[in-house]
Amino acid sequence: MRVLIVGHHQEPRAIELAREASAWLHERGHSCGIGVSDVDALADSGIPAFEGEASNADLVLCLGGDGTVLRAVRLLNGASVPLLGVNLGNLGYLSEVEGDGLSDALDRFSMGPGAGRWTAENRMMLSVEAESSLGEDLGSWSVLNEAVVEKRQSGNTVRLTLLIDGSAFTSYAADGLIVSTPTGSTAYSLSARGPVVSPRHRAMLVTPVAPHMLFDRSVVLDPSEVAEIRVSGHRSAALVVDGVTVADLDDGARVTCRPSEHTASFVRFGEQQYHQILKAKFGLLDR
Repeated sequence: MRVLIVGHHQEPRAIELAREASAWLHERGHSCGIGVSDVDALADSGIPAFEGEASNADLVLCLGGDGTVLRAVRLLNGASVPLLGVNLGNLGYLSEVEGDGLSDALDRFSMGPGAGRWTAENRMMLSVEAESSLGEDLGSWSVLNEAVVEKRQSGNTVRLTLLIDGSAFTSYAADGLIVSTPTGSTAYSLSARGPVVSPRHRAMLVTPVAPHMLFDRSVVLDPSEVAEIRVSGHRSAALVVDGVTVADLDDGARVTCRPSEHTASFVRFGEQQYHQILKAKFGLLDR
């Protein structure tokens, strides 16, 4: 078994758990390596860099919070390698175990999938493409949480036109527009008053950020539909995918979002009741 380790860059315990995982794996004849983006931050662990592409791993071990998991998903770029999240953060929506459960989690995973061991939970992802006003390809990305087209200058709004399946829906004067997956409904979209959607669902949520207009509601799209955002007006915008700014957008630039053919695969050791996790994370009480 080859394990790719992705760890939080500012959390000392990530180094400790990386060492623990490495010792456990090597004692049982497995191998592991640090992800290319973590080599410097986790250098004190003494673990070498992972050899080859991330897609060649049998497991991606994520030591941190949800941000670490999102970074691991970016490394995989759509590859169907299972991710095991070990929570060292606060919320940990995407994590499966806490730090003290690492060895037991590796043991159960190594026995293979099946009843009493582990199952894979597949989460919908977005396929995001961007092009400039001149038709220049600005890139494409596989996204787990959300794609955001947002203003670049504080104090100003940006004008964005939303098209659904090629037909204009409306134009927004807003701080930005979020296109999220059900998994991302509890991330940035939630803070913009978007709905909470079960990750078992397949849908795209389009949520405006601080809109300067009467229509301020989210639009929930079927997974067969395509959302396109066009920058209109003299103010430029930025494209941010899962928290990383990836492109500058000029007047006339467009961003296209559709459900991806790829999914993110998470290791689960039992049936996950999403609403109970939500309840616990937000400290909701029974009434």
